Amino acid sequence: MSVFDWDEKPELNITPLVDVMLVLLAILMVISPNIVYEELIRLPKGSEQKELSKIPPVHITINREGKISVNRESFELDTFSDNFLLFSQRLDHEATVLISADQTLDYGKVMSVLGAVKQAGFRDVSLATNG
Repeated sequence: MSVFDWDEKPELNITPLVDVMLVLLAILMVISPNIVYEELIRLPKGSEQKELSKIPPVHITINREGKISVNRESFELDTFSDNFLLFSQRLDHEATVLISADQTLDYGKVMSVLGAVKQAGFRDVSLATNG
């Protein structure tokens, strides 16, 4: 005859459950960056594009002495604003302007050159950096 103890409490072994959950979590963490959601959309038709013409860029270089060269033409910093306004009439105002300046120059000098370029009517102006 077996004796049944009513006061005995059952013990639950949750170790296999935790192991399975950790494995599922690891699988989810490995796979989730590779999931890509793709939405199929129909884009509207665009208008006809005009042929892009190659406009040569305008290179402006300012050295540490304040000498400015624009496409191999030399200018002085003091008179650059007026002289560039006259010089820019020969240039295409849709061209990209790239300004390269020595890092030891005063910020105000570079900004005055940038202002003169903007005042001459150029819209696409960039400052060149090393990097």
